[in-house]
Amino acid sequence: MLLRIVSVSAIVLSTITIPAAAASPEVVDAMSRDFGISPAQALTRIRQEKVALKIAPDAQAAAGESYAGSWFDGGKLVVGVTDPAKIDVVRAKGAEPVLRTKTFASLTAVKEGIDRLSKAGSVSKDVAGWRVDVQRGAVVVDALPGADLSLLPKDVVVNTDGVQKPQTFAAGTVGGDPFYTGNVRCSIGFSVHGGYVTAGHCNVGAWHVYGWDRSWQGEFVGSSFPTNDYGWVRTGGGWWNVPVVLGWGQVSDALVRGSWEAPPGTSVCRSGSTTHWHCGVIQGRNETVNYQQGPVYEMVGTSVCAEGGDSGGSFITGDQAQGVTSGGYGNCSSGGRTWFQPVNEILRVYGLRLLTA
Repeated sequence: MLLRIVSVSAIVLSTITIPAAAASPEVVDAMSRDFGISPAQALTRIRQEKVALKIAPDAQAAAGESYAGSWFDGGKLVVGVTDPAKIDVVRAKGAEPVLRTKTFASLTAVKEGIDRLSKAGSVSKDVAGWRVDVQRGAVVVDALPGADLSLLPKDVVVNTDGVQKPQTFAAGTVGGDPFYTGNVRCSIGFSVHGGYVTAGHCNVGAWHVYGWDRSWQGEFVGSSFPTNDYGWVRTGGGWWNVPVVLGWGQVSDALVRGSWEAPPGTSVCRSGSTTHWHCGVIQGRNETVNYQQGPVYEMVGTSVCAEGGDSGGSFITGDQAQGVTSGGYGNCSSGGRTWFQPVNEILRVYGLRLLTA
């Protein structure tokens, strides 16, 4: 196996020069480019989001049964509550409370009802996906014009504006990219102890995996697609694992220090073997994506672009791992929407431990 000395050098430099509380200038520049804001505004947002991620669990616990979802907006964590008595206790945790009429649990129950319909084959293929939209306080169904919605609950919000059919982002074999299995090229997600996690649809029945230099890298130990879109590869053949997300020369390689889950509205960046580094925002959590192969549940929707070969790659907010690229629509010239499978779910299912700096 050939050694990637350049990548190792980048890792060492990142360890020395990037403090845990800061973002590299290159990451700030990438966010400034993709968000259309100044570098100073990007850095401010990064700092605010770091605070929001940390206070989110306590703020949700303070809302109790009246919890109606949380999201990042206006530089702070916003938490919906249905009980006015919870406003002060949520604010005391550092979040901005807003009154809602429906709890997150009740909205989730509606969404799960649609999930059950999809498992029974009763949801049209022209329905692209569905989710709890905490900012709207409603269950939103994305559908192509003319889709049959007759079996869906009547209180959902139907969105047809700009909806396209999602697809996975695997690609045919192209030399010089991170890993191959069968005739498919995909991207590494996050290092875990003993290997790495990636997208399940990248396992096409050829369990052996080969690295960027075509040397044997390991094998899929487990994978799931559809219903889920995750898998993990146990590495061997002299390959080692490091807690780093590649910046591809566009940004410094990002160190991974944990996996705090970011709420909607938070910025997130993606690294993939085709389009490299791009940023956007998390638009919704626990979404169902209705691929041609079947629905995939508990996904996270984003405004980040991606293209074929980016599947399995890393989604990261600051130094916190978020998930692995699944699929979407559009491209990085005209834009689009991309979903990722949350990394914490993958770790839990397979009993893995994230490798952290």
